[in-house]
Amino acid sequence: MTLRESLTAASTQITRRDAELLLAHTLKVPRTHLLAHPEDKLSPTHHTTFQSLVTRRADHVPLQHLTGQQDFYGLTLRVTADTLIPRPETEQLVEAVLLYATQLDTPKNLRIADIGTGTGAIAIALATHLAATEIYATDISPAALAIASENAQTHNTQIIFLEGDLLTPLEPHHPFDIILSNPPYIPLTDAPTLQPEVRDHEPPTALFAGNDGLEIYRRLIPQAQAALAPNGLLALEFGFGQSEAIQQLLASWQNIQILNDYAQIPRIALATKP
Repeated sequence: MTLRESLTAASTQITRRDAELLLAHTLKVPRTHLLAHPEDKLSPTHHTTFQSLVTRRADHVPLQHLTGQQDFYGLTLRVTADTLIPRPETEQLVEAVLLYATQLDTPKNLRIADIGTGTGAIAIALATHLAATEIYATDISPAALAIASENAQTHNTQIIFLEGDLLTPLEPHHPFDIILSNPPYIPLTDAPTLQPEVRDHEPPTALFAGNDGLEIYRRLIPQAQAALAPNGLLALEFGFGQSEAIQQLLASWQNIQILNDYAQIPRIALATKP
């Protein structure tokens, strides 16, 4: 069977784009290779591997779990079922923090903490763009921390990974100049409405946060206020419809800003410690 025939057959079960990405992954070639050589033959071994991946994708296994990777802020990161798959919206959290860091009146060696690091995406993206910065990253999941550490090594970044709940493992290291987080924020009541790829395959502890999705923020925001240096920045990603509640939780902070995502939905909150 040729590459074109394999893709045509697979496209009856999954999208053409997913089929191309899975076939390129199977063959370990760029996706453009499939377009340039559609008449190449697929070996029996590759055919079996490809069909297995197509079947799993048709069963709603995330594409990133099948390929084992996801691109984020120009980085290719390893992902598994133990980690949240990094989303494009979270790149805006990184951009906001980088902009804040470059606009400081007195540049200095910053101390940054990424809470609930998952794959390490945020911490690693910051480490690749901020020189002479001390970055800590926490997660409650040892399996996620193992993936994050592997990703950090792949991209030659120096990050201190600590296992524990929110800022608890950081207590001996206070104060910080910047604390940021993309925490779980989906209400449990929204679970039935989620895509099967998300609901059934990503770790629940990285998705859900109580009945209103705000459970983590209620603990994280006071902890961050205690851990930040004066005028330190707190940067948070939050979910659809949560902007007003987040601003209320930040009522005692100063310089509160709400930034929209690419779809013009409020997504990022920035605030500085009084």
